[in-house]
Amino acid sequence: MADCQIQNGFPELKNDLILRAARGEGTERVPIWVMRQAGRYLPEYHKLKEEKKADFFKMVQTPELACELTLQPIRRFPLDAAIIFSDILVIPQALGMTVQMIPGKACLQHMTDLIVDYLVLQVRAGAQTIFAKGAHYAIKELSQIGYDVVSLDWTMSAKDARIVAPMVTLQGNLDPASLYGSHEDIIHAVKHMLRKFGAQHYIANLGHGMHPDHDPEKLATFIDTIHSYSETMNERKLSSSLDS
Repeated sequence: MADCQIQNGFPELKNDLILRAARGEGTERVPIWVMRQAGRYLPEYHKLKEEKKADFFKMVQTPELACELTLQPIRRFPLDAAIIFSDILVIPQALGMTVQMIPGKACLQHMTDLIVDYLVLQVRAGAQTIFAKGAHYAIKELSQIGYDVVSLDWTMSAKDARIVAPMVTLQGNLDPASLYGSHEDIIHAVKHMLRKFGAQHYIANLGHGMHPDHDPEKLATFIDTIHSYSETMNERKLSSSLDS
């Protein structure tokens, strides 16, 4: 989490649910963002790409286009965070490399050092949350070295994660394939997920990113159910505590 390194002068946040959840503070509902929430599954993404005759890297490297793509899902859905439209491949490109995926070839340590510097610069530029995935095998270690939030994919048990990492906020972890189901199936899956995680110290997300052929309306069902059902869970908990 970014804190003291953030630049001063940013406008006051209109929505701090994710930051409060990450700090372990109470929230009136579960906050939500979605991996790959900006991008290829949105019709407006393809429309902009066609209008500007822009490939992926041009969109990433052009501030005006990256800004528009960042805001597209925010305009469409009641999400709780905007994810800057960028890609990890901008780092090797900045080094003058031609990016190709060649199995078995790597420059891991050099890239690791640069990625650390890149993340520090993101924080200094105003990013209030930075996110990395693919480290579920080290959940216990991650929870003990200062992270505020540990993210889970859909293969991880919320119950086991709460036992191993009781002091951190958890994020996740609906299987992205669930969004191919009916709206009723999605509602059922989301409610089941919320009952496992609880409505506090939790940030809702998919266990992986959006797929290019996902229906935006199915994502809307996911988001709306997170909002409404987590509010209901909090109200029930408050009512129960008052009764007791």
